[in-house]
Amino acid sequence: MASIWSTLLDISPLDWKGVLSACLAGGIIGLERQLQGKPAGIRTSMLICLGSYLFVAVSNGLVNGAGDPSRVVGQVITGIGFIGAGVIMNKEGILHGVTSASVIWVLAGIGVTIGLHDHGLGIKLAVLTVIILVGIDGFERRLKSLRKGVHVHSVPQNADIRDDEQQS
Repeated sequence: MASIWSTLLDISPLDWKGVLSACLAGGIIGLERQLQGKPAGIRTSMLICLGSYLFVAVSNGLVNGAGDPSRVVGQVITGIGFIGAGVIMNKEGILHGVTSASVIWVLAGIGVTIGLHDHGLGIKLAVLTVIILVGIDGFERRLKSLRKGVHVHSVPQNADIRDDEQQS
């Protein structure tokens, strides 16, 4: 019976810590994106991070550390670039989805980091990404000087704007 469980739980050359770290990191970022109503929510973010982890971890396991993981990383970067480009749309001369495309790229980078056996750094980068997304959004809502050009459209109609800013 023990051999059946060990066979079912064996995911070599992957490890459960890496799989769970990639899912957690993707979930952290995906939760923020989904709560904001943005593309690439929880499921997509988890899968991008997990997929990047899988490619790097499997390539490392297949060559037993004797290969060149930078080749796989390069291909992950190229592939994710195509996915990110598909998220960006041009609507009435204004680009939409650039931040979502950037988040997708960061998710892949986090998956690669975890695939290279730095699970803790991957989780920290996910938290830092959410801090950047939420923090800059807060600054854009509060500082009039950051609401220029295309960023004027990203502030919701019900944003808390002081009276003196409404008059200008």
